[in-house]
Amino acid sequence: MTKSKSNWPWFDIKSDAGFAASHLIPRAPQAALDFSVATRYVALATRKLSEVEEAKALMTEAVDWSVFTWLFQKRRVRETADRANAALDNLNRSVKARWSADVRSAYKELAGRSDRQRRGEAASESIDPETRAFVQKVKEADDAAHLARMTAEATFDEAERHLDTDLAREGCQQAIRSWELHEKAIRRAEAVLASRKATT
Repeated sequence: MTKSKSNWPWFDIKSDAGFAASHLIPRAPQAALDFSVATRYVALATRKLSEVEEAKALMTEAVDWSVFTWLFQKRRVRETADRANAALDNLNRSVKARWSADVRSAYKELAGRSDRQRRGEAASESIDPETRAFVQKVKEADDAAHLARMTAEATFDEAERHLDTDLAREGCQQAIRSWELHEKAIRRAEAVLASRKATT
């Protein structure tokens, strides 16, 4: 997101580009991901993005830093967090780009639902109810991840303004949580692909 580079004030790590992606692993139906309307699923192993793992490790380490260390590591924190956010955003876009047209349409409709509600417009009835239910879960996960990222950035902003290491430590925990929520949202987006493959 465009705001990140100016809003992650606190961590010059050289990270390897790319990530190690796992393959789809067939599982029994009872091992399904958490979509209650589904009849069959293919569970997905978690993808580990090197940029995100590096950022999590740094944030965990930073919780114990002194004020002096924080002051000299602000750029490192910011750049590492930016790389993690960019890697997650890129993977998220890549997964959604593989969705079928009807799934993308359903997600787009959900994303614009608030605007339509304000205009008094009814939701489209052309979208399959199961598809709508699938993407609703993804949208909810995306919204939670976005809110967590904004919360972490706001905490870091406040910590930098007041040179408050307690707030900075809180921001570290919030940042880690935001990345975990983004990973969860991406797994749900991948599960849409897997579940639809399982029913074809």
